Amino acid sequence: MKKNKNISDSLLDFLGRCPTPYHAVEYLAGFLRENGFQPLKESESRGKLNPGNYFIVHQDGGLAALSLTGTPLEESGLRLAGAHTDSPGLKVKPFPVRRKNNCLQLGVEVYGGALLGSWFDRDLSLAGRVSWIEKNNIFKTGLINFQNPLAVIPSLAIHLDRDANAKKSINKQKDLVPMLLLSEQDDSFEEILTLQIKKENKTADPRQILAHDLFFYDVQKPARIGLHEDFLTGARLDNLLSCFTLVQSLIHAPDVQNSLLILYDHEEVGSVSANGARGPFLRMLLKRLLPDSDRRQQMLSRSLLISVDNAHGVHPNFIDKYDPEHLPTLNNGPVIKWNANQRYATDSVTGGFFRALCGRAGVPVQDFVMRNDMACGSTIGPLTAAETGIKTVDIGVPSLAMHSIRETAGSKDCVFLLQVMQEFFSLLPVDALWKGHCQ
Repeated sequence: MKKNKNISDSLLDFLGRCPTPYHAVEYLAGFLRENGFQPLKESESRGKLNPGNYFIVHQDGGLAALSLTGTPLEESGLRLAGAHTDSPGLKVKPFPVRRKNNCLQLGVEVYGGALLGSWFDRDLSLAGRVSWIEKNNIFKTGLINFQNPLAVIPSLAIHLDRDANAKKSINKQKDLVPMLLLSEQDDSFEEILTLQIKKENKTADPRQILAHDLFFYDVQKPARIGLHEDFLTGARLDNLLSCFTLVQSLIHAPDVQNSLLILYDHEEVGSVSANGARGPFLRMLLKRLLPDSDRRQQMLSRSLLISVDNAHGVHPNFIDKYDPEHLPTLNNGPVIKWNANQRYATDSVTGGFFRALCGRAGVPVQDFVMRNDMACGSTIGPLTAAETGIKTVDIGVPSLAMHSIRETAGSKDCVFLLQVMQEFFSLLPVDALWKGHCQ
């Protein structure tokens, strides 16, 4: 029980420190470095990698980690796991400043499929990436995080909208505009960013702010809640819970085999980017590992990808929204995701493999299928499988309020996921299980 609590405490601390994909990657890269993983740069020319542990940061929002044993990759295959670093939210527009009735507001775009009603009346801060010109004319980029609550999107009072509880509609352009301050002065957003850059980076001296990727986020800390602390609540559980647990699993697996962990950005908006699952990041990495196409194809045929992204747990108030034979519940283990139209990449071979893997790890396992009369989401699994031909299974821990500003998961499920992924990264040649040798 104490071990479980320590793991969930570490997860909650990670979630609180990482309001954007860039902060999450920076945190995880530092954690990998502290645990003996060596940084690689994509721009460096390298020959064959020696046995050891490595990581690569890709365009600030993506990350790959490698554990190589020296066993030829074409013989062992790779144990691959993937997740995504981004979450739905409100992204600040390039020229965001609005002034109405002495209020300074910032216009935003909705990033991904955010549950918009949850963003009202929350204490919001701002974080992300900024580029600027230093006073010596050098181009620089860096991360900032205001941390303190500095904005709010107030709801319209019930007296002015009597139908709000019956039929609330949200206009993304005019209703979702955070208020920053009341001021008669001409407060410049560029000046606000400049001061924050200097505050967080004492050596920086910005002359001109050029551009930014900034996101609002809720400053309320993630927490363990419930009468018996059954639940974890917080922002960005989808899908930073998976990212954190996969990195922990790779680092602490008892006997790591040839393994590769990849974390993409931009999954919530379709993955079509240089840093998304439809981009070249993984393909380039695989070619770098094995330049020879025949040997690389041998490796891929002996590999398996576990795509890890939170699943829908059953909401007790809305059971009719779920398929009655597939009702995943919180704290009962990871969920295998199935879809006949390949919105998930699971099939009977890969799904059966994962079920056997859970059995080996002593972890309970569940299944999810969307109702036939409702649309099904997707993950990086089918995209990565289509790009590489690697056998793939889609799984994830069950959660509630997915894409809300504050989501809920079971406090035991990240431990279950950790245990099964440690088993996976330590497994002897993956293709042995295709032959039925599960013992």
